[in-house]
Amino acid sequence: MSDIPENLKYAATHEWVNVQDNQSVQVGISDFAQQELGDLVYIELPKIGRKLSAGEQCAVVESVKTASDLYCPLSGVVVAVNQAVVDEPALVNEAVYASWLFTVQADNLAELESLMDAKAYQQHIDE
Repeated sequence: MSDIPENLKYAATHEWVNVQDNQSVQVGISDFAQQELGDLVYIELPKIGRKLSAGEQCAVVESVKTASDLYCPLSGVVVAVNQAVVDEPALVNEAVYASWLFTVQADNLAELESLMDAKAYQQHIDE
């Protein structure tokens, strides 16, 4: 059973979003995604300053099993990346919701409406 915190929003592509108080959003991968991937060995994140559109492929995570593209859940500009997870990808496996990958200064927080809450995300992964 995947852990799905109620305070986050989720994309169908298994990224989570945590809204900060300054209209920025931290993005990471869900517990379901890290369980499916297995032990992460490499993470490539977008460059700070990169302008992203909602749904745009922007990062890659690689595990001992496979590589998987990550997509930006909201439009905006990348304002931070978590160098700690680049240096030590296993941190994501150990604490998936504490290990954000990158932060986007959102163009429009109304795009959050297109993401799922915890209950809808649980239904999505159960299908």
